[in-house]
Amino acid sequence: MAKVRVSTLAKEFGMTSKELMGHLAEMKIPAKSASSALEDAYVAMVRKQLASVIEARAQEVEAAKQAEEQAAAAEEAARAAEAERERIAAEKAREEERRQFAAAQAAEEAARAEAEAKKKAEQERLAREKEEAAREAQRRAVPASDSGSRFRSLLDQIAAQETVLKEKKDAEQKAKAERGNRRGGNNDRRGGRRNDRNASDNNSERNASENRPHSHRTNASNSVAAGMDFPNPDKQGKGKKRKGGHNNEEDHYSRMAREAEEYSREKVLEEARAAVEEASRESTGRRKKRKEKREREAAKAQEERKIEEALAQGVNPEDLDAIKVSQGVTVQELAEALDVPANDIIKRLFLLGTPLTMTQSMSDDLVELVADDLGRQIKIITPEEENTFSFYDDPADLKPRAPVVTVMGHVDHGKTSLLDAIRHTGVAAGEAGGITQAIGASQVMINDRKITFIDTPGHATFTAMRARGAKVTDIVILIVAADDGVMPQTVESINHAKAAGVPIVVAVNKIDKPGANPDRVRQELTEYGVIPEEWGGQNMFVNISAKQKIGIDDLLETVLLQADVLELKANPDTFASGNVLEAKLDKGRGSVATVLVTRGTLHVGDTLVAGLTYGRVRAMLDPKGRAVTEAGPSDAVEILGLQSVPNAGDEFRVFEDEREARALADERSLKARIEEQSRVKHVTLENLFETIADAEVKELNLIIKADVQGSIEALQDSLDKMDQSEVRINTIHSAVGAINETDVVLADASNAIIIGFGVRPDGKARSAAEREGVEIRCYDVIYKCLEELDAARIGMLKPTEVEVSTGTATVLDTFKVPKVGIAAGVRVEEGEIAATDSVRLVRDGIVVFNGKIASMRHYKDEAKSLKSGSEGGIGLENFQDIKPGDQIEGYRIDQVARTE
Repeated sequence: MAKVRVSTLAKEFGMTSKELMGHLAEMKIPAKSASSALEDAYVAMVRKQLASVIEARAQEVEAAKQAEEQAAAAEEAARAAEAERERIAAEKAREEERRQFAAAQAAEEAARAEAEAKKKAEQERLAREKEEAAREAQRRAVPASDSGSRFRSLLDQIAAQETVLKEKKDAEQKAKAERGNRRGGNNDRRGGRRNDRNASDNNSERNASENRPHSHRTNASNSVAAGMDFPNPDKQGKGKKRKGGHNNEEDHYSRMAREAEEYSREKVLEEARAAVEEASRESTGRRKKRKEKREREAAKAQEERKIEEALAQGVNPEDLDAIKVSQGVTVQELAEALDVPANDIIKRLFLLGTPLTMTQSMSDDLVELVADDLGRQIKIITPEEENTFSFYDDPADLKPRAPVVTVMGHVDHGKTSLLDAIRHTGVAAGEAGGITQAIGASQVMINDRKITFIDTPGHATFTAMRARGAKVTDIVILIVAADDGVMPQTVESINHAKAAGVPIVVAVNKIDKPGANPDRVRQELTEYGVIPEEWGGQNMFVNISAKQKIGIDDLLETVLLQADVLELKANPDTFASGNVLEAKLDKGRGSVATVLVTRGTLHVGDTLVAGLTYGRVRAMLDPKGRAVTEAGPSDAVEILGLQSVPNAGDEFRVFEDEREARALADERSLKARIEEQSRVKHVTLENLFETIADAEVKELNLIIKADVQGSIEALQDSLDKMDQSEVRINTIHSAVGAINETDVVLADASNAIIIGFGVRPDGKARSAAEREGVEIRCYDVIYKCLEELDAARIGMLKPTEVEVSTGTATVLDTFKVPKVGIAAGVRVEEGEIAATDSVRLVRDGIVVFNGKIASMRHYKDEAKSLKSGSEGGIGLENFQDIKPGDQIEGYRIDQVARTE
């Protein structure tokens, strides 16, 4: 029997090594430490001497165990009673919620009916007003035909009267001038001429009055004109004078008559002008209204045609007019897309202070500024959006669909156990219907309603879907252990759900375990914006036990209630689209992909594109493994027939033409290969020397992040003192704090290495660095950072040395060998010890020798190695103090390339 160590024997007796060492000292048994090995005789003596102590210790342990079991049973009974009380209270609360929800729905239906009635009445009123306005417009439009001619004739008459007035004024001015010249003549001549002039004036006035229409003559002018012929007492006795000349009274009356006639003419002309202007204004207003109406009708027809075209193409109407360009487009490509000369774009870039050449890429802001200046609508397509599809559905075509739920949470908080409990619950409850399980998804029927659960482990698929802008998951169940609380992956799950804009239902699991505290979980989640409804928040909380199947039905009902609030709808009567949940390559079936249909209906025989691959659906299996011919929204199915294996999270879409699908897949594959070939190979400490030798890099860019500013200054000062004759070290950015995603973006753009001193990168920064190939190095000792930088600069960065254990042997006896000295007869307990291995000689747990093997024999023959279970002889190099019972451990040092 082999020797037994003191520590092993102490564990067997149920006591500490220190206690056993005390007993060994009392029994005078030699033992230096807990790792000392005892001979078989000593072991038997110890077992015999300590039998009573071991038995008493066992009784104490048994008594303690019984007491603990009794306490656990009592606690379990109390917990069960408390759980029953909570269940009853929760049931009452749910009943009250259902009652309130039903009342709210009834009130909402009544309000909706009242609003529809008011809307209908308002529409009828507007229709009546519109009809009345149309009739009024028709009634007014009847005399409009001859009004124009009447107005035109009136304008001609007005123009004729203005001409007559002008001629008359000219004649009066001429007559006044003649009177001034002939004022010294005799009365007879003046009177005769005055009479002649008056006669001519009367004749012109008479002609003008004959030319005027009777409707425009006033009573005042007629009466004044008639009064000129009546006899007057003042005129009696002066007939000779009236016959021979023209006195002042006659001039006075004539002047009054002319003024009255001119006044009446001016008034008539003014009224005529006002009437014509009013008629013109009314006519212009009606034409303007008719023009505006035609423009509105044309715009409405254009919008309807645009919507019909968008529906035919399955895209958003707003995207039809926009010119699409890829992110990072060059000046030449933008000019071709906008159909303008490239010089126009270069000129605008120069005025913006950013001169670029034809082949240089433009930022998104510059592209938008140039397009806006040219008056063009443009849409920038990101690399993620290039592999996605945009759709537009008429709201009238949308129908209710089942919710899609993802279970997220920290490791060992019960995600898988919850899904198993949901499946088993669905099978056990006969009224709930059957349960189906798919590869990547599960479907449960509860209250005659279907719920689809995404079973993909981890966050990889969820993150990929969110990055592509696809909102596949409708509801997230965040599971948190009641005895563990909020953990790092719990916070990560919350951030993922919030970034995707998905409502969170919290399942507090393991409420049956000792130390469970659901209220503590609620309190911790409030720090991250997840607040229970009973505390005034927006998130629903359910206490469950996945293993005990407590609260599972409540959780499913809560999910359905949340789905009712979301009013989930989709258009099933169109071509199918959705996302790939997972995919694999099967030997017998080829490429197999599990897809989730989010829109339309997928049929067997459809041609689809998923990511970089395409194919025709040869077969389709439902979650039970049965062949089906179609799958609608929120259905998860397994399809066969793709040309290659797509990636998890890829979006798929059905195409009518297989050639179109193949062309799109080939174009995407070509772009992916070009991007991979043109991807920037960032400099690392491993390839720095080769990069310098190839003259690709003459300087090393660093980004330094540290815990305190003093560390940054010390590190920067040490870097400045380094020899920079071969390569110059530039610090492009330094700051205090953890390494974040912004630092990785800067390092990617400037081909830099990130140095962290006393800090670590966060999750997003680590993912971005792996994706972009940026190297992050973290140190706690400054000289180690300087040594690695200097070694990389001169190409002497040594690989990491890793010790690999090869085997263990026990020394059975020793013997003398000529020319060698003391050799050990050993038996290999495990592994294989080679003659070239390094070895350690361990005695009582202490290493007494570390070196090489001088000789190795198997019986009398030299051996290259000794395998497990074999015996042989081993001589150590320059060491003779070997004793029976010693352990020989073999190992070797492997060189492993540095990765961090």
